[in-house]
Amino acid sequence: MSRPARNHPTVGRLQFPGPTPKADTDVHLVVGYDAHEASHHALEVAADLGRRLHAQIDVVHAVDLSDYPIDPDQPDWEEHARQALSDERRAVHTALTDHPWGWTYHAWRGDPVKLLTTVADENDALLLVVGTRGYGPWATLQRLVDGSVSHGLIGHQHRPVVVVPTAAV
Repeated sequence: MSRPARNHPTVGRLQFPGPTPKADTDVHLVVGYDAHEASHHALEVAADLGRRLHAQIDVVHAVDLSDYPIDPDQPDWEEHARQALSDERRAVHTALTDHPWGWTYHAWRGDPVKLLTTVADENDALLLVVGTRGYGPWATLQRLVDGSVSHGLIGHQHRPVVVVPTAAV
């Protein structure tokens, strides 16, 4: 049974705790998550590491325009966004439903590097896990336009950062 969602003092932040953990732990892993395939692989790796290290998983999603439908003039634009975020949270729940050490899904607007760092600092995380878009011209273009979360973390983080390639797992 899931615990209820609670608002966090950080503006617009929601936290959705997963089922009550079967065991307590002080070890936390923070994983970045969105709709991209690389994030799904990163979540799988984080879950595996979490089982091995007896760690709680903190899944962080930075809400951005990719969570919304393309046409903002649609009358149900906000409802589509809520549904997309709900579907994403359900996917996390499905992936981590049997994780014995517990997990929490965090979602709010902002720079993904800052959001991941905030959750890592709050929980004194052991490490962070993120996916990568891979290599090639399309991935390079995306990095130029959107920036690179993995590079941002590596450059500004004092914790280890595990970067999971798309082909992993």
